[in-house]
Amino acid sequence: MAQIQALKKISDTVWELPTTFKQGMRVPARLFATQKLIEQMDGGVFDQISNVACLPGLEKYVCCMPDAHWGYGFPIGGVAAFREEDGVISPGGIGFDINCGMRLISTDLTVDEVQPKIEELVNALFDRIPVGVGTKGLLKLNRGEFRDLLEKGAKWCVDRGYGEKEDLDRTEARGCVEGAFSSAVSERAVERGLSQVGTLGSGNHYLEIQVLKKENIFDENIASRLGLFPNQIVIMFHSGSRGFGHQVASDYIEKFVGLMASKFHLKLPDRELACAPFKSPEGQAYFAAMNCALNMAFANRQMILYHTREIFEEVLRKSPRDLGMRQVYDISHNTAKVEEHVTNGHPKKLLIHRKGATRAFGPGFKELPEDLRDLGQPVIIGGSMETGSYLLMGQTSSAQSFHTTAHGAGRTMSRTQAKKQFRGSELLAKMRTHGIYVRSTSMGGLAEEAGDAYKDVDEVVASADQSGLTRKVARFIPIGNVKG
Repeated sequence: MAQIQALKKISDTVWELPTTFKQGMRVPARLFATQKLIEQMDGGVFDQISNVACLPGLEKYVCCMPDAHWGYGFPIGGVAAFREEDGVISPGGIGFDINCGMRLISTDLTVDEVQPKIEELVNALFDRIPVGVGTKGLLKLNRGEFRDLLEKGAKWCVDRGYGEKEDLDRTEARGCVEGAFSSAVSERAVERGLSQVGTLGSGNHYLEIQVLKKENIFDENIASRLGLFPNQIVIMFHSGSRGFGHQVASDYIEKFVGLMASKFHLKLPDRELACAPFKSPEGQAYFAAMNCALNMAFANRQMILYHTREIFEEVLRKSPRDLGMRQVYDISHNTAKVEEHVTNGHPKKLLIHRKGATRAFGPGFKELPEDLRDLGQPVIIGGSMETGSYLLMGQTSSAQSFHTTAHGAGRTMSRTQAKKQFRGSELLAKMRTHGIYVRSTSMGGLAEEAGDAYKDVDEVVASADQSGLTRKVARFIPIGNVKG
């Protein structure tokens, strides 16, 4: 592949695509991956990340994470840092499912206690937590309440009894980002999101019951500090801002496309990179609306946690004290955030776009709660439903990627191709033989998420570990899965 031949090897896990690769590139592109993963990347990744490098106001270089694959505008796994004064904001660099993210919950339960009840638990979760396209949540809101939630995030839920203060302490940005103004959100977006708080969604969204085996604890000290122990049951789920975030992105992409040439005088290699100067009124309006979608997703995951706790209490007939269900962390991977980064020896405020990529700040990061500050930021990496998922910790050396790492295993084939190649019913039976009980809304949707449609999550995590972006803490194996 010509793209691979153009790469300059910086180290065994860091590669650079120079500005000579494509006319118009303002900065190089850095790819963080083993050679094996580099060779598996589809050509669209190289084409898209070099297009991103043509955007104005970029700092240093753009990045691709080890799980990168083709996306809308930016590759999924793409990272770009823009200067506030002359940079842009691009919905394609954030994604349609704004603040799609991961939440990990520890328990005081062991696999021996839960395994006999796994089918009952998964069935109850599937019946109670709405999954799939177009489903409605159990939380009934009017438009005013929903707009209030958009500005307050998960705190809106906790203030009304749907969770605990400790949940907020263990959520990125405490579950509420500043600068979220619902006046920047269309009525159409409100209409789509109004009934979706507390819903899992479809595609690669899931809720999993997992077990932590002794041999899968890689850092006993950090694991213990986070309340993890051998043979423990944990719960992990993946969801975002649903149709609300999709509509916010759609509204502003349409607006930006119409203004690119006439007002912003921007000419880009791909229409999907439609953007606005960050400091422009239009750029600030999108930023405010996007922040509302961040908060909606935090609230969405908070409500899923609330219902999950209820279901475990009912099925296992245990009190909240006996269950010990505590949030380890909640982290997002489709965002744009203004952060302070050191470049060329000087601190600088930058707008970091992370599309299918996760923040990975190391020890000392001031946004972390005090009990985590000496450890670094927890990072949750979801694998395929057949394999397993990881808990990692951010490292100081992740400064080389603007304190960013991977977000999951990353696809190796399209959903359409996966449905042609795999049968959902066969996959369901195969997973049962491997001790994983699954409920899904459709066999077609299940086929899309086959393990072989994804990269090797162990290889992705090894790349991030060897690159110095994160360090491994624990690996979790699924025993029950609710799939959209």
